[in-house]
Amino acid sequence: MQVVKTEQYVVEQEPYYRSVGMEVELFESAYVNRIPVLLKGPTGCGKTKFMEYMAWKLKRPLITVSCHDDLTTSDLVGRYLIQGGETVWVDGPLSQAVKVGGFCYLDEIVEARKDTTVVIHPLADDRRMLPVEKRGEVLKASSEFLLAISYNPGYQSVLKEMKQSTRQRFIALEFKYPAEELEIEIVIHESGVDEAVARQLISLGQKTRNLKDRGLTEGASTRLLIHAGKLIVSGIEPVLACMVAVAEPLTDDHEMLEALSEIISSLI
Repeated sequence: MQVVKTEQYVVEQEPYYRSVGMEVELFESAYVNRIPVLLKGPTGCGKTKFMEYMAWKLKRPLITVSCHDDLTTSDLVGRYLIQGGETVWVDGPLSQAVKVGGFCYLDEIVEARKDTTVVIHPLADDRRMLPVEKRGEVLKASSEFLLAISYNPGYQSVLKEMKQSTRQRFIALEFKYPAEELEIEIVIHESGVDEAVARQLISLGQKTRNLKDRGLTEGASTRLLIHAGKLIVSGIEPVLACMVAVAEPLTDDHEMLEALSEIISSLI
């Protein structure tokens, strides 16, 4: 029998996370009631940090999977591998989380193939079980196991839309960018800039978000603003820091980059 080691998945130190609503209380209630959780919101607004915080707060291991087009059912559940001339079974992250009673967080679930995500259905309803077809067994999740998934509605399309048969198994927590004063506090704490610079960065972020669907697919996330702040603190000239940390990651369009450059120069 494979022994799952949990040490590498334990969040030992409290992550810095500031609540923007009732998400902490709602997650705790979902955990107690064994209800899986869907986190939805734009890139870089704190979904992953929130999961790390809740894993620390509830003292459960956190196993995170970054979903992608090539993700297979075997990648999640497990597969047989040749090791030392012998064929051995190696659990996937979903099986590991079920066995140790941890949190399994499937980040950007819509990026995975639809035939792959079907495997989570028995775990995300009252059955709370994971069929392991290659071994002819069924893993029963303990009361401490929780399944969480996330996606960015802004990137939804016909090809990337989540099935109703999947999403209606979850409660949904919507994440938005923090209110201005809270976002300033977060940028100061995470990057080390002073309040004046933080206010300039948040102003820049707000202006880029106003350009969503008017040339930009997404506005600047809090994460990008923190990156810019860190560069500034390390000695990079502020306008250049904002160009490489905010403008360039947002777009490759030269006209939009020029427009963003003008916005940055007027604010920073």
